[in-house]
Amino acid sequence: MDSTNKCSSTVVHIMPMTENIIRVVYSKNKEKPKNSILIAEDFIPMDNLATDNYLSEDNCILFKNKQGEVILKETGHSLTEKEVLAYYVDGEPVIKYKHTANGDVAYIENARRKSAGKSYEGKLVFSITEKEAIYGLGQHENGVYNYNGKKEYLFQANMKISIPFILSSQNYGILIDTESAVIFESKEGEVTFSIDTTDKLSYYVIIGKNFEEIIKELRNLTGRAPMLPRWAYGYVQSKERYYSSEELIDTVLKFRNSGIPIDCIVQDWFSWEEGLWGEKRADKKRYPDIKRLVDRLHKEQVKLMVSIWPNMAEGGTNLREFKEKGLLLPNTTTYDAYSEEARAVYWKQCEEDWFSAGVDAWWCDNAEPFSDADWNGEEKRPEELRYQLIADESKKSMDWTRLNSYGLLHSKGIYENWRKTKNGKRVTNLTRSSYISGQRYGTVSWSGDISAKWSVLRKQITEGIKFSMSGMPYWTLDIGAFFTVKDKWENRGCNCNGNTNKLWFWDGDYNDGVEDLGYKELYVRWFQYGAFLPMFRSHGTDTPREPWNFGKPGDIFYETILKFIKLRYQLLPYIYSMAGDVNQNNSTILRSLMFDFAEDENVKELSDSFMFGKAFLVCPVTEPMYYEVNNVPVSKAEKTKNVYLPKGAWWYDFWTNTLHEGGQTLVCRATLDVMPLFVKAGSIVPISEPLMYADEKKGEISEIIIYSGEDGEFTLYNDDGDNYSYEKGNYSTIDLLYRDNEKTLTFGMACGEFKYQENFKIKFIKSGENPKTVEFIYKGIEETIKF
Repeated sequence: MDSTNKCSSTVVHIMPMTENIIRVVYSKNKEKPKNSILIAEDFIPMDNLATDNYLSEDNCILFKNKQGEVILKETGHSLTEKEVLAYYVDGEPVIKYKHTANGDVAYIENARRKSAGKSYEGKLVFSITEKEAIYGLGQHENGVYNYNGKKEYLFQANMKISIPFILSSQNYGILIDTESAVIFESKEGEVTFSIDTTDKLSYYVIIGKNFEEIIKELRNLTGRAPMLPRWAYGYVQSKERYYSSEELIDTVLKFRNSGIPIDCIVQDWFSWEEGLWGEKRADKKRYPDIKRLVDRLHKEQVKLMVSIWPNMAEGGTNLREFKEKGLLLPNTTTYDAYSEEARAVYWKQCEEDWFSAGVDAWWCDNAEPFSDADWNGEEKRPEELRYQLIADESKKSMDWTRLNSYGLLHSKGIYENWRKTKNGKRVTNLTRSSYISGQRYGTVSWSGDISAKWSVLRKQITEGIKFSMSGMPYWTLDIGAFFTVKDKWENRGCNCNGNTNKLWFWDGDYNDGVEDLGYKELYVRWFQYGAFLPMFRSHGTDTPREPWNFGKPGDIFYETILKFIKLRYQLLPYIYSMAGDVNQNNSTILRSLMFDFAEDENVKELSDSFMFGKAFLVCPVTEPMYYEVNNVPVSKAEKTKNVYLPKGAWWYDFWTNTLHEGGQTLVCRATLDVMPLFVKAGSIVPISEPLMYADEKKGEISEIIIYSGEDGEFTLYNDDGDNYSYEKGNYSTIDLLYRDNEKTLTFGMACGEFKYQENFKIKFIKSGENPKTVEFIYKGIEETIKF
C-alpha cells in the first residue's frame, strides 16, 4: 500500500513493505519511487498490508510497535535546493603526482569547475526519548558506543566505514536510503540526519521485538550474505609485506614444519614492478611463475590472498587500458567503479595474471580512494574538517549523491564478475571500505591502519560490535595493529614529496616492535581477541608478525599464540555452523550484549565484552599486566579482570567449567595465557579434533558439548566448503534441541542434500560433576537421547 500525501511542493510516499518495514520517501514528483541499489533485487514487498494512518494531526509520521505503542516519530524534513558543480580541464591537463599512504595518487592541477545543475541538501529529524540508546552507524575510530547525545560524520576513510543505519534500544532501526555523505547528530531529544546531496529523501523504519529480528529484516531488505569458504574462518597470516614467491613459500613451510595451523597467507602491496603502483601484473623477477607459487601453496593446503588497488600509476598497461576506454573517474587515475563496463575491465585485469593462476581471495585496499586529503599532517584534524576535506576532494571526481558508495560498487564488480567465471570458488573479498548491502558481495571489512596502543585495542572492540549492529556480518582488524611505531615517511622507503614530518596516523607506542616485551604482551592480548572475530587475521608494518617472532616453543608469548590458534580450529564446526546461520537466517556472529540481554539495564553501555554467537561471552584484556613500553615491568601484582555476567543466564567459566549466576561482576584470572571466556548454560557447542587447516576433516565434528543448566538449541551446518552448490540445496543441517529438566538431546530430521554426519560423541557438562560422554549413531531422522 502506498499512502501518498502532498505537503507544499514535496510529495510524501508512506509505503508499508512488510509487517515490520515501512518506507518513507519525500520527493518533488508524484511518481512511485523505485528501489535504490542498496535494496536487494530479490526483495519483494508484501501485498495487502494494513493501511494504518501514519500521519498525526501535525503531519508528523508515527511508527508503532506490535502493541500499538508509538516508539518513533519523524518530526521534520527538508529538501533545500543547491547547485552541483562539475570539474573539467580547459586545454592540456597539468597532472601532478604525490606519494601517499594509499599509493601514488594523481591529481589535475588546472582543473576548473562549472555548474552541473541543481540538486538538494536533505534533512530528516526524529524525536527520541532521553534514556534511549542509539547504536550502529558503522565502524569509526573513537569507540563511541551509544550515540544518544553524540555526533558522527558519515564519510568513508581509512579507519572509517560509515553505514547510515541506527539501531535503538526501543527496538526499531532506521536505514537512511542514500549513498551520499551524511552528518548524524543527536541532541535534546532529537536525531537529525543531514544529507549532503540528494534528489529525494528516502528512509526505512524497521520494527522488531528485539535486535535479532531487526537485523534479520534489515538483511532481508538489503541482501543475504553468501557463504564464505571454510578456510576463511581459519587463521590468516599477513604482514607488510612479503617480497617474493620464495618468501611466501618459505613462510608457509615454516608454519607447517612448526606444527602451527594456517589456512591463508597474504601478499600485500608492491607485487608489481617498481614504480607501477596498482598494476595487477606481477613483477616477474620476484614472482616469476604465479601458477607454480599458487600450486605450491595449495600443496600445503594454504590459500593465497592478494592485495589489489583501484588507483594506478602512470606507465602501466592497466592504467593505459582504462584511459583509452575512458573508464577512469574524472581527474584521477582511479577506475570508475560506478560503471559496469569499468568494473568488467578491472576484473579482466585481475584475472589475466593472478586469478587465472588460481589465487583464492582479494584484499581490496584503498576502497575509499579519496581519503588522502585527510591522511597527512602531524595533528589529526577535527572531525568536521576531516569530513569537509574528504567530501570536497571526492566531489571533484564523483557524483555528489554517491560519495559513500565507491567501495560498495567496487565489491559488486569483484563479486559479480568472479561468479561469471564459474571456477567453483567462493568469493572472498577483504575490503577496507564497504556500505550497507555490501554483505551480499562476499566481503569481510577490516578497520584500516590502526596503531598499536592499549587504548586503540579497547576502542576497536566497541567499533567491531557497532559494525555488526549496523547489519554487517563480517568484520575483522589487524591483530597487533598496523602501525607499531611512531615513525616518519622516510623510514618506510619513501619521502612523500619530501615531507619528513611525523604523521598523525602513524602513532604506535612500540618503537622496538617485537623486541619490546610490552608490545609482545599487547600483541598476545590482541591475538586472543582476534581469535573470536568472524575472520582471524594478523597484519601490520614496522615489525614482523609470524608467531615465531614472539618467542620459541616453551616461551609464554609463543605458547599462548599457539594455544589460541588451536582453540580457533577446535571451534571451527561451531563457527562454520554460525556462518550457515548467517546465510540461511540472516543471523549475527559478533553480538552486542544487547542482542541477547537487552532486559538487563547494566549491558546498555557495556561494550568491552561481546557474544561470539549465542554461546560464548568474550572478555578481552585491555590493559597491561606485565610490561609497559620499553620493557618496563608493571608494578601491579594482580593478573585479573573484572567481568560482568549478564542477568537471565548462568555462565560456565570456559577454562574451569565452574558455574556462575548472571547479574554479578566477577574478578577473573587473566594471566597472560588466559583471556576471561564464559559459555552460557544451555549452549550446544560442536568442536573438532586438532586441525592443521580448516578443511582437513571436511567439517567433521569430533564432539558435541552440552553445557547443562538451561534449555538450549543449535543447528549444525555443513557443506562442501568452497563452492556454490549449497545454493542448490547441497548442504546439511541438523537441528539440536536440549531440554535441561529431562536431560535429553533431540536430533531433528536431516535437511539438505549434503551427506550428514552419522557418528557423534556427545559430552554432557554439569558443574561440580565429571563430564559424561555418550556415543550416538544418527540415522537422519528425529531421535532423542537421554543423559
